[in-house]
Amino acid sequence: MTRLYFVRHGKTQWNMEGRYQGANGDSPLLPESYDQIHQLAQYLKNVPFAHAYVSPLPRAKTTADVLLKDLEQPIPVTVTVGMREFDLGKMEGLKFTEVAEKYPDALHAFRHAPGEYHAEEVAGESFEALIKRMQPVVLDAVRADATGTANLLFVSHGAALVALIQSLLGTPIKDMRKDGGLTNSSVTILEAHGPNLPFTLLKWNDTEFLTKPLEATDTI
Repeated sequence: MTRLYFVRHGKTQWNMEGRYQGANGDSPLLPESYDQIHQLAQYLKNVPFAHAYVSPLPRAKTTADVLLKDLEQPIPVTVTVGMREFDLGKMEGLKFTEVAEKYPDALHAFRHAPGEYHAEEVAGESFEALIKRMQPVVLDAVRADATGTANLLFVSHGAALVALIQSLLGTPIKDMRKDGGLTNSSVTILEAHGPNLPFTLLKWNDTEFLTKPLEATDTI
């Protein structure tokens, strides 16, 4: 059985400010994030990873670089736009409070009712388009596991990973927020018997290794 480990990047300045970063925005990791990534690495230290797939956005790339260095394994890395965050169009760079004023319907749908999200309202990426972009990265990675027992690592973003992971579990778009969001530096683990969906959920948004009490801005 192939195991898939999905890691959300460390907390950033814009995460702390409650500001959407999306596919085109970015901000530095907070100093505390490096400690949390080190804790994540300690948690995963006994997992031999066969390959890592990483978003090219700096906050995810930096997270992966720190994590992989700590793991001290010769892990091949593929940086791919397939793992990039949602393109949130006009919402990017704005604080959640500002988005709530300008695009209240889009914000509510995106965060609470994905089946009602109309991406064109904000010139952004739809859930369907995101899944079409992200799923092949995962399915091809599982397909490439000739042993059928590899551990694969994916380092990406909160909103994108929620949609991707739920799609891999066979969850309809309208229900993709049913388990809530993902926390910075968290890991979610799935199991696959080949590239045929649905996969099996083993752990959702695991943060048991983090020592700092969680804040509301840690999870999206």
